Amino acid sequence: MIISVASGKGGTGKTTVAVNLALSLEHAQLLDCDVEEPNAQIFLKANISGRKPATVRVPEIDYQKCNFCGKCREVCAYHALAVLPQKVLLFPQMCHSCGACARLCPKGAIREVDRSIGEIEIGQRGGIDFVQGKLAVGETMAPPLIRQVKSHIDRSCMTIIDAPPGTSCPMVTAVKGSDFCILVTEPTPFGMNDLQLAIQTVQKLGIPYGVVMNRAEPNDLKTRIHFKANDIPIMLQIPFDRKIAELYSVGIPFVEQLPEYREKFLDLFKFILGTAKVAT
Repeated sequence: MIISVASGKGGTGKTTVAVNLALSLEHAQLLDCDVEEPNAQIFLKANISGRKPATVRVPEIDYQKCNFCGKCREVCAYHALAVLPQKVLLFPQMCHSCGACARLCPKGAIREVDRSIGEIEIGQRGGIDFVQGKLAVGETMAPPLIRQVKSHIDRSCMTIIDAPPGTSCPMVTAVKGSDFCILVTEPTPFGMNDLQLAIQTVQKLGIPYGVVMNRAEPNDLKTRIHFKANDIPIMLQIPFDRKIAELYSVGIPFVEQLPEYREKFLDLFKFILGTAKVAT
């Protein structure tokens, strides 16, 4: 089973929920797909045992064969190529590695080569297998690296995906294919607005979902009424608690110091199992 943890906005506590859920399960796989700013390792502190480069395929021109006909420019949907009278310009960060230019070049003057976009780190902590992607500084597209991180998914065990914030391509790439999506929010106007966007996104993807309310206030009746009126399940509420904030500030998952929350995360997991089975 694959459980993704997402939200409409950054800073709501996705990584907090993903790491504490993984530690509560004890045996799981945790993938940090927030490749532009991975931070699960700050809390998990896994032993990194392997690193490998992440690459994408980009075109390389053979000027012995090229006659500058412009066909490659015509078929490139992303305008990553410009053909001059005696040179072909490549804008590698605009290339989506579709391969159309190489396949359709009438002179066979284009071949694809690897271009580095970052790296993937693999590690372990106890019964938790950990994989994270790190996008190189200056790279503009996260989805190719996210897909490479997700290629490490082990379907024989429980997989938890820490998704990027927002509802754009990186988030969609991370949660796509999940059996369930945990949407983490906070009781603020921005949190509630962006949660609605996240809900619409996972509904379009056909993924069952539920909400975890972080920094919840006991007297916040307006938010609870909103969720009830819109039939949005609140699976867990994490209070606006100083002790939790102190543990977070020094990189300690709070289930390690507050064992009562381990049981709450296990109850969350049981709810997800029941909801996912009903959905399937």
